[in-house]
Amino acid sequence: MGSLSIWHWLVVVVVVLLLFGRGKISELMGDMAQGIKAFKKGMSDEDVAKNEPAKSDQLKTINQEPGLANRAQTERKAEGSTL
Repeated sequence: MGSLSIWHWLVVVVVVLLLFGRGKISELMGDMAQGIKAFKKGMSDEDVAKNEPAKSDQLKTINQEPGLANRAQTERKAEGSTL
């Protein structure tokens, strides 16, 4: 009594077809498929965007010695304070 027999399911399908019609149901399924595709594309684009900055950080090179910039700033400050 708790489960639905094949006749119950058949009646439900007929009522749904009568209410919405074949065209409307296929249109709804097409819209749903497009939504799923857009969601998957958005998720894959997000993964690519997360991985991309990590690659560009690794490609950066520094051609200057770390101590040179600090020495130049210190010399400028010393010259400025004596004036």
